Amino acid sequence: MASVELAGVVKSFGNFPVIHGLDLAIEDGSFTVFVGPSGCGKSTLLRMVAGLEDVSDGEVRIGGSDVTDADPVARGIAMVFQNYALYPHMSVRQNIGFPLRMQGVDRKTVAQRVTEAAEVLQLQDLLERKPAQLSGGQRQRVAIGRAIVRNPDVFLFDEPLSNLDAELRVSMRVEIAKLHKALGTTMIYVTHDQTEAMTLADKIVVLRAGRIEQVGSPAELYTNPATLFVAGFIGSPRMNFLKARYADGRIELANGVSWPVPSLAEQPLDILVGLRPEHFVPGPEGVTLPLAVDIVEYLGGTRYVYATLGEGQVIIEDRGAEDMASGQIHDFAVDISKALYFTPAGERLRPIA
Repeated sequence: MASVELAGVVKSFGNFPVIHGLDLAIEDGSFTVFVGPSGCGKSTLLRMVAGLEDVSDGEVRIGGSDVTDADPVARGIAMVFQNYALYPHMSVRQNIGFPLRMQGVDRKTVAQRVTEAAEVLQLQDLLERKPAQLSGGQRQRVAIGRAIVRNPDVFLFDEPLSNLDAELRVSMRVEIAKLHKALGTTMIYVTHDQTEAMTLADKIVVLRAGRIEQVGSPAELYTNPATLFVAGFIGSPRMNFLKARYADGRIELANGVSWPVPSLAEQPLDILVGLRPEHFVPGPEGVTLPLAVDIVEYLGGTRYVYATLGEGQVIIEDRGAEDMASGQIHDFAVDISKALYFTPAGERLRPIA
């Protein structure tokens, strides 16, 4: 196991910078997820850690050693890609043991490590099969097994579940979480899927346009986002944002509904009020919003109500029994204590001391 540190890391393609002087410390044994929209630089950053992309400036340290210019094979890392990249003519046993054979490891040790990896990944009964005889989830487990046998200091995962269907993605998330618990090895995982990030990570690094937007635990990023971008990106369904006006210690929505808040600014300004779908409750108590129901999405024990407030759409998580039909107006109470406030530019507004 080993820690990973990035110090002032920059990556440019010609005169075009894509990673802008990042500083990041990843603890030994942690599960860290890089998450963000397409093009934010998360895969490029992972490839810089792996040594597959040159670092334009700054340092990459693994286990305290500067590996900025070291070859990938000398970094003590193993990488699992989105593409399984299995050899079709080899059995599962041969695919898993291939990296060790290329290193000249003796046959007895290869066989022992392959057996151990197969037990961890529950592949014991599949060792003699060819990749074509496996499901997508089984192939991905073989690719992970090929990384495990190398006993790396750091595992790197580059969107490994993107090629799987929804059900397999869920089961493989569980498998990867179990794997981290069993091995205790430092893992860095790249995904654009914030649900994967929330369910797998000890620490999430939210990236945007080659910069770190926020670093924290899943709970911290969900309940205490530092910016409008993080608030909207983390959470499914996403946070609702309502246009409002702040003046004289009160928030007032476009429809006239208002409530008092601690001092947010020294002068009147336009703001956005952030409310999670679970912060709405059907009923007349407290601050209420009359919302026009558009669509009701039933998901077993819960349902999501898509409603309209003025020109904006609001998503509400509802577990009530009251029937709601499209076009009806319903009053929803809002838990204002959970509301977050942002400037239109994306800055979080907090009470002025």
